Amino acid sequence: MQPLIDLQSDEFFMGEALRMAKRAWEQEEVPVGAVVVLEGRVIARAYNQVEQLKDATAHAEILAITQAEAAVGDWRLTNCQLYVTKEPCPMCAGALVHARVDRVIFGCPSPKDGAAGSLMNLLQHPNLNHRCEITSGVRQHDCSVMLQAFFRERR
Repeated sequence: MQPLIDLQSDEFFMGEALRMAKRAWEQEEVPVGAVVVLEGRVIARAYNQVEQLKDATAHAEILAITQAEAAVGDWRLTNCQLYVTKEPCPMCAGALVHARVDRVIFGCPSPKDGAAGSLMNLLQHPNLNHRCEITSGVRQHDCSVMLQAFFRERR
């Protein structure tokens, strides 16, 4: 008998982010995907579109934040969680703090630019006016394998 899928679990929502990352890869973008969840429902889905939009700020997290703000009708995303396949960079971490996202869940760490604990931790910086709860390593293997395969293919 197959185990039941918990449609409210971190693993389930990270699967949704992984689907977005796959779409990025199909567009020849770095495969990072993000979803924003409010009260157990996905309210925003996005993937990296830096090359497509010719915009250095078009990271999955930034695009998902913008969609989520439109969905709730406010720039404050209190009570929201953001799931992203790779640890947020400093730009994205800053946006997550300013948008007041409650919790950030990421798949794999990013030692070179991770701002949720790898290189630095902007999400919980004591001098900022908001701190996000962090959960790391959700479906880490799946997230890491996708990124590694993408970059191996590009070389």
